[in-house]
Amino acid sequence: LFLLQSTRIGMSVNAIRKQSTDEEVTSLAKSLIKSWKKLLDGPSTDKDPEEKKKEPASSSQNSPEAREESSSSSNSSSRKEDGSAPSNSFIPSFPRAPSTSDSVRVKCREMLSAALRTGDDYIAIGADEEELGSQIEEDILSPIFQELKNTDMKYKNRVRSRIANLKDAKNPNLRKNVLCGNIPPDKFAKMTAE
Repeated sequence: LFLLQSTRIGMSVNAIRKQSTDEEVTSLAKSLIKSWKKLLDGPSTDKDPEEKKKEPASSSQNSPEAREESSSSSNSSSRKEDGSAPSNSFIPSFPRAPSTSDSVRVKCREMLSAALRTGDDYIAIGADEEELGSQIEEDILSPIFQELKNTDMKYKNRVRSRIANLKDAKNPNLRKNVLCGNIPPDKFAKMTAE
């Protein structure tokens, strides 16, 4: 389970699943997500993490791509479903940010995710910092893009400001509140100095 979470392969595979028009790919991914979700909802013991690692490998074909697809697509979607299904986890769930091929936006998402990883709070909280970074970037861009239709300096400055705020050693609670979900990505994206 730790390996699957630390590699973040789930984010990539789930994005591919959502963009795929092939019914077989989407149905296989959905069934793997459901089986992984059942494993995540099971009672938590010291043995569980090992079982969770073994299950995706055994339920998939022998190829590494299939194993990565099973673990990752279910990993990210189980986080999405946490809000609707009762679970013992306190990981906040947010709507998935749309994927993008714009190199500026991809780099901004990576930098926001790196800022959320500052201080390793995301590990203790169990938050999906990559998805949160993507969602914050999406919420920063939406109003600017509607107005200007591009990723100009105004957009870049806003992203830099949020990154600096997240990395601020004098305000670690801001980062923790964003990771915990106390400050939703859309609100964080629109925050001012007040």
